[in-house]
Amino acid sequence: MQPHPVLYQLNTRVYLSELSHKLARRATLADIPDEFLAQLAERGVQMVWLLSVWTTGPRSQQESRRNPEWLHEFSRVLDDLQTEDIGGSGFAIADYRVSEQLGGPKSLEKFRARLSKHGLQLMLDFVPNHMGLDHPWLKSHPEYFVAGTQELRDEQPQNYFLDEATSRIFAHGRDPYFSGWSDTVQLDYSNSDLQEQMQKILLSISDQCDAVRCDMAMLLTPRVFERTWGRQSQSFWQSAIHRVKSKHPGFLFLAEVYWDMEWELQEEGFDYCYDKRLYDRLRDRDYLGVRNHLRADLSYQSKLARFLENHDEPRAAGTFGFAQHAAAAAASFLTPGLRFFHHGQWTGWKIKVSPHLVRGPKEPADEQIKDLYQKITGLLKDPIFHRGDWQLLEVQRAWDENWSSDCLLAWLWHDQSSESMPGRVVLCIANLADHEAQGKIEIPQWLRPMSSLAWKNIWSDEAFAMPTDQWDSGWWTLYAQGSQVFVLESARQ
Repeated sequence: MQPHPVLYQLNTRVYLSELSHKLARRATLADIPDEFLAQLAERGVQMVWLLSVWTTGPRSQQESRRNPEWLHEFSRVLDDLQTEDIGGSGFAIADYRVSEQLGGPKSLEKFRARLSKHGLQLMLDFVPNHMGLDHPWLKSHPEYFVAGTQELRDEQPQNYFLDEATSRIFAHGRDPYFSGWSDTVQLDYSNSDLQEQMQKILLSISDQCDAVRCDMAMLLTPRVFERTWGRQSQSFWQSAIHRVKSKHPGFLFLAEVYWDMEWELQEEGFDYCYDKRLYDRLRDRDYLGVRNHLRADLSYQSKLARFLENHDEPRAAGTFGFAQHAAAAAASFLTPGLRFFHHGQWTGWKIKVSPHLVRGPKEPADEQIKDLYQKITGLLKDPIFHRGDWQLLEVQRAWDENWSSDCLLAWLWHDQSSESMPGRVVLCIANLADHEAQGKIEIPQWLRPMSSLAWKNIWSDEAFAMPTDQWDSGWWTLYAQGSQVFVLESARQ
């Protein structure tokens, strides 16, 4: 896996529902066409995340089908919603075995082999915080779950439930800031036997794929678990990750993590962590916040997963206007870290599909968005965005009263041939605001002699004349139109 790789998240059940409609029969993983996989590889994808392939059960599914809040959300997604469209959350797992509806374990094994032929690796889900209501441990090992009392159930009916099959009260899975997920049951990480069983499950998953995306990974840290449940636990991730990597040295771990705990999870051994902070700042137009975020140490940034949407977030095409979308995409995907794209993002779909649903709405492609992502993924096929040296450039005000420079972001990738041969440079500049901006960009000493080279804006496919006199002085005063993006490539010396 090369540095700063590209990940594509496929909403497996929704994709297979679309395929089933075309084939006039139930489609499985075996029916995903090689042409589709070849297209992903051609666009520079290195890893495919199959969302929601594990077996779920009828109790959790029934909860999805009767929860009024969820039903309201589903009906906004599908105006012709049918009961069979609600398959139950892929995160309410009954068994870490590939669903027979998707073709079962053999189908996954063959699919992974087909991915490998296209140079693609496979990522699967690991949902460590909870299980679905159908998991057999409720009967065989109730001690693996957080138990409740009738008093707690009366006080917090949203967080505790009576399991009629065992006549026991358990907690629903949750994080400390929200009500419980009513189709789940909370695992108890204060139980060392439970931790051992979850490590065994993780080892079993690692035999079937090349990477896992770990759902809400920060909930297992001892301080968060204790804050949520009032129980002390031992650290899980460090030993679990070490155990898997001892068996599969190249295996990758991606953490879904919030609350500024990314560094803590990296220290536990995660290869990549969600960069929700960058996403939030781009969405909220906190331009200085974006620039300051990119000042972080490169070793930290290189282990962040950068995205503009995923199955939990609203669609990027519905969140960002096109001009802002283009600048945000440049800032997210042309900077260091794992580049994380979501099924439907490249075609500009605007409707977020719940992971409880197995069918999505039909949406037309947005040609502007398609062109944008053709440009982004085309650029990412260039090795300089993976193996080049990266540097954030300083931007100052063009004059004291002009605050618009706050909206400008500038960085470069440098492919150094040797100490005496500066090699090739790609200089990226984005105006994150929808209004004109002016700023002075600091030009590093080593870069200044390159101003006289032939430059091209490979974003707009136009020649670009550098202001040699300004570069010689070390500061380039740039005027950028609203949401304008420059990706300036130098010729080799």
